[in-house]
Amino acid sequence: MMLELPKFPTSVKLKSIAVLTSGGDAPGMNAAVRAVVRYGLAKGVSVYGIPKGYSGLLEGQFNPMTLSSVANIIQKGGTILKTDRCPAFMKKSVRKEAANLLRRHGIDGLVVIGGDGSFTGASLLEAENRFPTMGVPGTIDNDIAETDDTIGFDTAVNTAIDAIDRIRDTASSHDRTFLVEVMGRNSGWIALSTGIGGGAETIIVPEEPYTIRKIDETIRRGLERGKSSSIIVVAEGKTSGRGREIAEALIKLGHLEPKVCTLGHIQRGGAPSAHDRMLGSFLGATATQLLIAGKSKGMVGVKNNRVVYVPYSRVIGKKKALPANATHLASILAS
Repeated sequence: MMLELPKFPTSVKLKSIAVLTSGGDAPGMNAAVRAVVRYGLAKGVSVYGIPKGYSGLLEGQFNPMTLSSVANIIQKGGTILKTDRCPAFMKKSVRKEAANLLRRHGIDGLVVIGGDGSFTGASLLEAENRFPTMGVPGTIDNDIAETDDTIGFDTAVNTAIDAIDRIRDTASSHDRTFLVEVMGRNSGWIALSTGIGGGAETIIVPEEPYTIRKIDETIRRGLERGKSSSIIVVAEGKTSGRGREIAEALIKLGHLEPKVCTLGHIQRGGAPSAHDRMLGSFLGATATQLLIAGKSKGMVGVKNNRVVYVPYSRVIGKKKALPANATHLASILAS
C-alpha cells in the first residue's frame, strides 16, 4: 500500500546530521537508514552513522556515510548500524555529554530509529540540551502511540503466520493442540494479528484476561464438532514461558500433551517484507526532510494512510490499544 506524503518544508537549515538505531532490531530498519542517508546527501547534507545506538554515541563513534555505505542493504534484516540498549543514557549528565560529543563533531541533528524507550532518550536529549532530534518508529511490537504502523511489524507477523501454517500440518497429522508463543511483553498486536491471520482457535494477549477453563472449553467445543487439532497463539507476556504454563494447566484438565512452540527471536530476523521496506523508506526520508528543515521534538508516523509528524509529548509513555472488539471477532471466526 503506497503512503501519501505531506507537503513539508523543503528548506535546508541543518548541514550535518547523524542516524542511529536503538533498542530491539526490526526488519526494515536498514531501509530507513538508507533513506536517511540518501535523502540527506541529495540535499547536500553530511550524514553520519552511529553504530550500536546510544552506546556508540557515547563512545564517540561517528562514521561518515556515502551512497555506497547503504548500497544493497534494503533487503537485509537487522540493522547495519547495529543496536544496543544503553542504561547509562538514563542519566542527565550522560545525555549532556552526548550532546557535546555531537556538537564537537559538527553534527546539527539526530535521527533515532527505535521504539518508546529510544524516543524517551531522544526527547530528553533535545529538551535538556536543545539538540534537534527526530524519531522513526521501528519496532516489531507495533505498540507506538499515534501511528498506525511501525517498521518491522508486518514482517514479524508474516514470519509467525508462516510458522503457524507449518505447525498446523503437524498438529493435524498427530491430532494435537499446539501453543505457539509469540513476542509481545506488554502488547498483543503480534499475537492478535498472527492469530487471526493464522486461523488460531484461541488468542491470548496481555491486554485481556484469560482463564484455563475458557481455553479448555474452546478446545472441547472443537472436538465435539469433529476438530482433531487446535492452535493457540500466546503473547509471551512480561516473561517468556506463558505457553508452557498454559500447556501444563491443560494437561491437568485431561488434555493429551499439548505441544509448545516458542518462536522467540525468529520473528525479528529475516528479510523485511515489501511493506516494511516501503514503510522504512517513506518514514526515514520524511524524518530527514523535517529535521534538516528545522523541525524536531517528535517522530514521523502513519495515520489514515498518510505520513504525519507527531510531537514526542503525544507519543512517549502512551500505549496504543488493540482495535476495539478485534479479539471478539477472532473468537467468532475460530468457532
